[in-house]
Amino acid sequence: MHLNIAVLEGDGIGPEVVAQSIKCLRSVEETFGHSFTFQKGLIGASAIKQTGSPLPKETLKLCKSTDATLFGALGLPEFDNNPKAKVWPEQGLLKLRKKLGLFANIRPVKVFPSLVKQSPLSKAQVKDTDLVIFRELSGGIYYGEKTFDEEKNIATDICSYSESEISRITHLAFKSARSRKKKVTLVDKANVLETSRLWRRVVTQISESYPDVELNYQLIDNAAVQMVLNPAQFDVILTDNMFGDILSDQGSVIAGSIGLLPSASVGLEHAMFEPIHGSYPDAAGKNIANPVASILSMAMLLQHFKMNEESDAVVAAVLKSFSKKIVTPDILGSSKYGTNYVGDFIADNIMELDGNFSINDENIGLGKSTII
Repeated sequence: MHLNIAVLEGDGIGPEVVAQSIKCLRSVEETFGHSFTFQKGLIGASAIKQTGSPLPKETLKLCKSTDATLFGALGLPEFDNNPKAKVWPEQGLLKLRKKLGLFANIRPVKVFPSLVKQSPLSKAQVKDTDLVIFRELSGGIYYGEKTFDEEKNIATDICSYSESEISRITHLAFKSARSRKKKVTLVDKANVLETSRLWRRVVTQISESYPDVELNYQLIDNAAVQMVLNPAQFDVILTDNMFGDILSDQGSVIAGSIGLLPSASVGLEHAMFEPIHGSYPDAAGKNIANPVASILSMAMLLQHFKMNEESDAVVAAVLKSFSKKIVTPDILGSSKYGTNYVGDFIADNIMELDGNFSINDENIGLGKSTII
């Protein structure tokens, strides 16, 4: 298979971690006989500095014309700490998601058995954690009408959802649950928000078409508590844009490092794959950033194109790096290995698997249970 992939390195550690994913894709090429073409585009702070726009027209055109997008990270303190800025990096990512029609963000949260001690929670709490968050990505408060009255110093952000926006991601979540533990938890704030009440009505109605899948509900405040007390109770979490953003970052703490968790953003025609972490500018250029989330996002890209064996081989190489303690300092504070070395090790260990290997043995589960 040949894939033409848009590469948006972004800011901070983005270029460093994406470089490791490309390195691993080159290894997949050699091992499995595929070919990948990479074309780079600007986004975020780097794009603002070079073009004045967080999403140049050329970048959008590139992403629309390629098979998939591999994304790094974006954001810099000079923008984050300036609330008066008229243009900021995150605008580029939000616009890109909207223009590509990426309505579902899929974020698996796994606790790797070999790294269970990394979690700040007890082993008993996290050992069986295996969940996936389906976050609606193109609606809600992030995309609603925004106003700011400078004279009165009043700002508003409108949260709006339609039945169709809720319906399409709900079907994805239930289909995923069917191949997992057959349980969907809708997280909302239906005791206060009218949009959440609409979510409940729509999701409840759709659930009748999936009688083999259990549906339950949790308010966002309770869900945040339960994610800490007993994350293993969850299978598929379905939620809106803002709540999903918050819960998925909380999930990274359960796993032990935000540098471990990947994500896929999918639509009807396009798909983008990115680690859930930010740009971590303090680590940029220091060769200490964890590339695993980016590499596992690339494994999700392979799954998206039905290259299941290839994806499993990437995951197996990642697991081998854990077992051999070839990890970056965020995993083992005393680790002497840097971003490039870890990337090299994983790339060098991507190989065809024999029949004795099972992804489920290590509770990674990036297979059909995650990607639709």
